[in-house]
Amino acid sequence: MEETPLFREVQRFRQPWLWTLLGGVALLMIVLGPVSWGGLVVVGAVAGFVFSLRLTTEVRGDGIYLKMWPIHRSFRRIPWSEIERYEAKGYSPLREFGGWGIRWAPGKLAYNVRGSRGVWIERMNERDVLVGSQHSEEFVEAIDEAIR
Repeated sequence: MEETPLFREVQRFRQPWLWTLLGGVALLMIVLGPVSWGGLVVVGAVAGFVFSLRLTTEVRGDGIYLKMWPIHRSFRRIPWSEIERYEAKGYSPLREFGGWGIRWAPGKLAYNVRGSRGVWIERMNERDVLVGSQHSEEFVEAIDEAIR
């Protein structure tokens, strides 16, 4: 039986600018020339994929769990024994990681969907992780409670 998480957050890509961009590309394809049905299918597939993406973050008794569905079928766990330090902090997704989603940078990894707040997790002998969160303070409070 799976335990009830101390903290759970599900985030989706629902930013208006993203949907305006995808819709604008589709509209330009229709207006500017002969309709490329293949191109519209590709734009539709990309829109469907982005719409289905969701980042689920949980704090449980044995660690922090992350899943970016449908990329991850199961949760990725960061056990408490790997965590050296953690803190809620602001960040710039574009400047620090080059965008949103699952992003890699030298020595660090980011899971972010929107916004500019998250929890920075420094790990022993592993890549540091930034988890974007709309509720970063509650996320840190849940980690404090789980570690006690």
